[in-house]
Amino acid sequence: MRSKRIFFAFLILTAALTFGQGKTSEIGFISDNDLYTSSKNDMYYTNGLELFYRFITQNNNEKISKEITEFRIGQYLYNPRFINEEAVDINDRPFAGYLFAEAGKSFFYKSESVLKTDFQLGFVGPNALGQELQEGFHKIIGYKKVYGWENQIHNALGLQAHVMYSKKMFPSKHNDFVDLHFQSEANLGTIFTGVSTGFMARFGFKSLIPIYDSNMHDASISSEAQSNFREFYFYMAPSVNYQLYDATIEGSMFNDTSPITFDLVPLRFNGEAGLKYRYNNFNISYSFLYRGRELKGDVNDTNRGYFYGSIRMGFLLR
Repeated sequence: MRSKRIFFAFLILTAALTFGQGKTSEIGFISDNDLYTSSKNDMYYTNGLELFYRFITQNNNEKISKEITEFRIGQYLYNPRFINEEAVDINDRPFAGYLFAEAGKSFFYKSESVLKTDFQLGFVGPNALGQELQEGFHKIIGYKKVYGWENQIHNALGLQAHVMYSKKMFPSKHNDFVDLHFQSEANLGTIFTGVSTGFMARFGFKSLIPIYDSNMHDASISSEAQSNFREFYFYMAPSVNYQLYDATIEGSMFNDTSPITFDLVPLRFNGEAGLKYRYNNFNISYSFLYRGRELKGDVNDTNRGYFYGSIRMGFLLR
């Protein structure tokens, strides 16, 4: 009888410790594709895949709610509008792939401001394996054959730094279901260089949780226990982008050997909107993204703004 009591006490203690622990790390993926918005919309930024792992880092700053370290690997693919055999010499954007590894730090302040920084090392060009992935995937699923990768941007080393800052607007006028944030970000490197600024608003179907605990900027993980945790909201984030350099369009800044390149349209309007949901250890979201026209050239009349969809899924771990 005594052994049974000890056994049940052990089970209760184990359960208490298990459910009382925080979820201090998260793994997941991000999948971008223009087919997530329309089966007829297949152009420009055609596919992206990222795998990520993030975890809580020790923080001694009283103004910071949590500090998170993150690692990612990813690949982006870019195509012209037409990829059939007859259009090999009619390109309104270069073929390009970008393969990278990333390390970053995010700081979530108790004021609901956010500072995110990250660094990337990678390649644009044949080393990014974009041709192999796209042609192989199309062959596996029986989709139309892709022509034109022989005209892709030549190899260029990618060294990138990125910073994003977000600040909550009107913090004294609290509303449980609506909030507004000012956001700016900058990219500097051998692949992308540019700045963006705009606003982000959340509209909750449930009471909004603070940004430092929300999946809006990937802050779901926590050292503290969270039981029966849910969030569900719609968000929108319009912005203005000024792009100084883009190697996937202009080619390497160190040579001009790429067969097809274009000059940039530097000033663009970008938009993003979507739904984000979390239930305990599970995060999922769908986003619709619009990008203004990016380049100008001989086929300027066909190149235009475009849109694509993004699906994110993450799982929180102890």
